Amino acid sequence: MFTNLIESQSHRKEFKRRSSFVLVTVAAYALILSGAGVASIYAYDASLEAQTSSLELLNWVPPVTTAAPKPIQDHPQPVRRPTTSNAPVDRNVDVPIRTDAIARTDDPTKVPDNVGTKASTIPPVTGNFRIGDRNVDPPSASTSDSGNCVGCPSTPPTVVVPDKAPEPPVVKPPTTQRVTSSVLIAKVVSLPQPPYPMIAKQAGIHGPVNVQILVDEQGKVISAQAVSGSPMLTPAAKEAAMRARFTPTILNGQPVKIQGVIIYNFVLQ
Repeated sequence: MFTNLIESQSHRKEFKRRSSFVLVTVAAYALILSGAGVASIYAYDASLEAQTSSLELLNWVPPVTTAAPKPIQDHPQPVRRPTTSNAPVDRNVDVPIRTDAIARTDDPTKVPDNVGTKASTIPPVTGNFRIGDRNVDPPSASTSDSGNCVGCPSTPPTVVVPDKAPEPPVVKPPTTQRVTSSVLIAKVVSLPQPPYPMIAKQAGIHGPVNVQILVDEQGKVISAQAVSGSPMLTPAAKEAAMRARFTPTILNGQPVKIQGVIIYNFVLQ
């Protein structure tokens, strides 16, 4: 043991030298790698100028063209002519003769040249006419009612008045009327009582049973359904309800169906 101890003490310097060499080597490599990393950062060229100057158009949006507005259709208004003219009639002329062309005041196609508060003494004219030294109309110028309107139908509208006023529609009442138990009992003609079931009597079952029934127009029960009560008592109550009879119910002069509830009370004696 002492021999080994003496030998290890003799190699202490060698171990220190080796550890120092390893530390120096690691430090040198770390310094070299750090310098290389810094140098690569400064040497890298990102080419930012080339990236900002080269642009590529990926999508092209065409300009929106506005549609031209549709022209408004012109609906000419009917031009009405006077039923009679105050100008004298001359059988020797074929068209009206006027000393000046005066249009009617209600003619929207003609705009007067002058505006005044006094009407012209020259009779107005519509249609074909001739300028002359007098104001006359031909015999055909006196038109009837059918020529009063240009563009209007020739046949005047007719109003048909019926000889008899239409009868008001008959409002049919609802097919089924729901009534209370008191009203239903008031209409009873025959109301048989249900027999007490022997099984329910032996088991001591008692209490009320509500049966909803539907009565037709003749007063006959056509449907019965127990809505509450013991299951041992409901069959007898439904059978008794089906044998009940009532007076017909009239509403607005017509028989209707009614619906209500009958209460059967089973009491132990």
